[in-house]
Amino acid sequence: MDMFEYFAGIDWGSETHQVCVVDSAGEVSAERAFGHGGAGLAEMAAWIRARTNAEPRAVGVAIEIPHGPVVETMMERGFTVHSVNPKQLDRFRDRFSPAGAKDDRRDARVLADALRTDGHAFRRLNPAAPEIVELREWSRIASDLTCDRTRLVNRARQQLWRYYPQLLKVESDLTRAWIRELWCLAPTPAKAQRVRAATVAKVLKRHRVRRIDAEAALRILREPAVSVAPGTTEAAVAHIEVVFSQLAVIAQQIAKAYGRLDRLSATLSRPAASPEDEPGIDAQRDVEILSSLPGVGRIVLATLLAEAHDPLRRRDYQALRCLSGVAPVTKRSGKSLIVIRRLAAHNRLQDAVYHWAGVAIQRDPVSKAKYAALRARGHGHARALRGVADRLLGVACAMLENQTVFNPARARQAHAA
Repeated sequence: MDMFEYFAGIDWGSETHQVCVVDSAGEVSAERAFGHGGAGLAEMAAWIRARTNAEPRAVGVAIEIPHGPVVETMMERGFTVHSVNPKQLDRFRDRFSPAGAKDDRRDARVLADALRTDGHAFRRLNPAAPEIVELREWSRIASDLTCDRTRLVNRARQQLWRYYPQLLKVESDLTRAWIRELWCLAPTPAKAQRVRAATVAKVLKRHRVRRIDAEAALRILREPAVSVAPGTTEAAVAHIEVVFSQLAVIAQQIAKAYGRLDRLSATLSRPAASPEDEPGIDAQRDVEILSSLPGVGRIVLATLLAEAHDPLRRRDYQALRCLSGVAPVTKRSGKSLIVIRRLAAHNRLQDAVYHWAGVAIQRDPVSKAKYAALRARGHGHARALRGVADRLLGVACAMLENQTVFNPARARQAHAA
């Protein structure tokens, strides 16, 4: 922190942002609130420069969030921005108010003074490449769309269970287009009695469904129907019709998001024309290395590159395992020693690493053996997967450090030794 002459703390809000500037001795130089918007954020940056009469690089800025328009505006103006976890800020706040008082002006001063005295506890933010920013947004779009699809599928399944469980026997995965088209042909048990096998066969052929034929599908659909109250079938059909129309739209949006993720990942893996054009990761080979790991697919790769690009660039294994939630939390005091699961983690990274480990134990013999050993020691499924993920993160950092792709034969030899 010796490089900074002044320290600015920003307590951001949805409508106004409170700013406090302190000098190297901890004395408050100025404080003021600014409205949210392009003019307000530009005025904030200009006001800090005018009050400090120093170059932007000589002013350290502290804020609770690592992204957003406030962070981007300050970084664009040349200020060195640091992020602090809200839980850390709550501890720093006790220095000024042991009673627990809290307001925006005090929080802004706490941020500025904490950066002055405990800058090592803050995380310095670096601007991400445009490809990384876009990749992060598309990966989050794909995740949100998947959640929306799951919610709609559950609604449709509940309605089918209500009056038409035969359709779920034909195919339980309602995300498939052919089962929705089959429902349009026979939306009720009564109409299933009248539909022809040739019509069903055309649907199955168009979607290349071979695990069931038209006769078998119709035989299931024509099983005895559930007795329901008058009007129930009509109400359920209307509900499912709305849900299936939304599922069709979401399927198109998910396909678009997946295609965009593939193109952005390919862009990151492409050699840069010049050092200035290099995307956010140190070298394009990093994408190739991560893709070679067992269990890393489109979603996991995009999440790692987008949500953990800074730790990956630093090859910071400890930061990765903390962010993804695989590092346990140890509480030791005297003779007491308690190890618990880490709850303060990046939710998207946590989900991606969990599924990464789940696929790895199916495709990688070493990960499978690691999982079996952890289960034999009495650990549950989730705890064993976190242990596998911890190992995979260590392997990924070592591979990135040495710039080598994953070699299954070498991994098996090392495990055997």
